[in-house]
Amino acid sequence: MSERLASQAVHAADSRARVAYFMDHHVGGYYYGQHHPMKPHRVAMTHNLCLAYGLYRHMEVYRPRAAAAEECKKFHAADYIDFLRRVTPDNAESLLEALQRFNVGRQYGDCPIFDGIWDFCATSAGGSIDGARKLMSGANDIAVNWAGGLHHAKKSEASGFCYVNDIVLAILELLRLHARVLYVDIDVHHGDGVEEAFYTTDRVMTVSFHKYGDNFFPGTGDVWDRGFGAGEGYALNVPLKDGIDDASFQRLFQPVMSKVIEVYQPGAIVMQCGADSLAHDRLGCFNLTVKGHGQCVAYIRSFRIPLLVLGGGGYNIRNVARCWLYETSVLVDVPADAQIPYNDYWEYFAPDYSLHIQPSAELENQNTAEYLDKVKSKVLEQVRQLRGAPAVQMQHMPPTLLPADEEDEGEEEEEEEEADLPMMGGGGGRQPPTLWHAPSPAAVLPPGAVSSREPTAASEAPPPTPSPQP
Repeated sequence: MSERLASQAVHAADSRARVAYFMDHHVGGYYYGQHHPMKPHRVAMTHNLCLAYGLYRHMEVYRPRAAAAEECKKFHAADYIDFLRRVTPDNAESLLEALQRFNVGRQYGDCPIFDGIWDFCATSAGGSIDGARKLMSGANDIAVNWAGGLHHAKKSEASGFCYVNDIVLAILELLRLHARVLYVDIDVHHGDGVEEAFYTTDRVMTVSFHKYGDNFFPGTGDVWDRGFGAGEGYALNVPLKDGIDDASFQRLFQPVMSKVIEVYQPGAIVMQCGADSLAHDRLGCFNLTVKGHGQCVAYIRSFRIPLLVLGGGGYNIRNVARCWLYETSVLVDVPADAQIPYNDYWEYFAPDYSLHIQPSAELENQNTAEYLDKVKSKVLEQVRQLRGAPAVQMQHMPPTLLPADEEDEGEEEEEEEEADLPMMGGGGGRQPPTLWHAPSPAAVLPPGAVSSREPTAASEAPPPTPSPQP
């Protein structure tokens, strides 16, 4: 009996991942403008719910560092980043040519100029980059940055409310250690910016589940868009129709992701958890519940591969906060009570104060069983055609992009912050890292080595064949 209890205790301890959570108390202060659907305040609401539920006790909480401009230029064009650093609502009129060229400003698209735009972008990117570094160092098994996940931003332009593509920057950081990185996207919109960045390499596999057709933004993501050159087959798209519910989504998600992970054998996974795929979203057209959305996160977590979890879309801010709180509880493996406790945003969750939402009764599921089986068959066949987990040639790992003095200073600041913050779940102090997941030998590069097939920003890559733009 004692051996059985000991075995259960070991299993329970082993199932608890070491989670790093990035929280910026100022994120709610950024404002895209009146009537704009993107509300950074939703991230502040999520943080507040995590505090109210006590989940911070089961995580290591960090204040995100603002990414340096040079870090962002690892993917983005230098003139674009320099423009974002200097543009303000006050000087925008003097930069009309640049506004048009970079697709910034309400008159040219959906990405307005607002106060603190660069600080917002740099903090979002810094949280994702440092989340990747936490995984690479072995300090944490999972890292969470709900202010990240801005998957539409391109090399030289803003798009879809996104200015700096923190996801691409985090993946590039992970590629300094890992031979292969898997990207999974469950936003209602196609993850076009990330797919385009890695369209010609097999070192990153992108998998996107999204609404496709009817001129829905961004108009890309057909099942036949599969990558190009060395990357052919490593962009996987699962096009869906309006009204998909939990059961229909899982009918595709679990078998597809199981096969992808089996064949690709990633060293790390980056997951974008856009909450606009929930029912009742202002811009979305899916019918997922909080539990159904969270089931995807739980499934990816179950593979026990180093995991970076990011936010994304989501335009019903109450439901976004509900969703990301629930998924945080899934990641730390602590059940969240169905009744929301009192918090700073208590009135937002009236009248029932429930953590969970009901699907829309008015939204018809246009994804028939026949359609789902047809898509699943196509996608799984594409995965089966892959050449297996690609190997890489080694060379010395390049240094981090931060200057030496700035890097050392950042490490000192981080150590000071860690000393001030309670190390929740860390036993009251730093412990020697223990492996939560042992990747296959080919999935991780040896220390001091990186692939010679370093993917470049896909400005040279032909983009996926687009559908008509909305």
